[in-house]
Amino acid sequence: MSGLYLMTTIANRNMLPKFLGFYQEQGVLVNLITLGRGTATSEVMDYFGLESAEKAVLFGVVTDDSWKSLKKALQNRFRIDVPGTGIAFTVPLASIGGKRELKFLTEHQDFVKGEEGTLKDTTHELLVVIANQGYSNLIMEAAKSAGAGGGTVIHARGTGMERAESFFGVSLASEKEIIFIVSRTGQRNGIMKAVMKDAGMESKAKSIIFSLPVTSTAGLRLVEDEQSD
Repeated sequence: MSGLYLMTTIANRNMLPKFLGFYQEQGVLVNLITLGRGTATSEVMDYFGLESAEKAVLFGVVTDDSWKSLKKALQNRFRIDVPGTGIAFTVPLASIGGKRELKFLTEHQDFVKGEEGTLKDTTHELLVVIANQGYSNLIMEAAKSAGAGGGTVIHARGTGMERAESFFGVSLASEKEIIFIVSRTGQRNGIMKAVMKDAGMESKAKSIIFSLPVTSTAGLRLVEDEQSD
């Protein structure tokens, strides 16, 4: 899926309202927010002028053109290129499950869907599932039925729930779970279809799923050996 990226912004937690307002002004939707804590020592924080270890992490989907204008605006508005302000980065998306879901994630951005693909020679992908809280077991059962191994669950808060209702015609809970699943590239489509079938927007889980290319892995050999037996 050329030209479509997952944008991640990490900033001090007290800056969250300003970043949300900024992205709204720019017509880019922040789909998920989760909280974190920086791990830098006090000496490093003092050196870079960091004020707080409490962080906010924002996720959204952007196109090539959107990111180019956003990057420039972030530098001008927040001076994000200066240490201590925060960071923003993008990771190329490989696939998004469902046409409505794609339209929902890219609303207000000019994007024409091309061929789906991966970075050259990648053997694995990271599947990211965004779902209502409390349905991670259902999602993992569906994923494992298509050959997935384990997964990791992170708690987050969804934004723009009213807007989502206009796309899907259903009421969505704001409390979300993000499930990370690393799979072989050849298993991606099967796992995504299984999750969409059993835990997609027609289910109580209301899941959206997309994938990111993984360039290298460590620690998956034993899992893969078991799957191939």
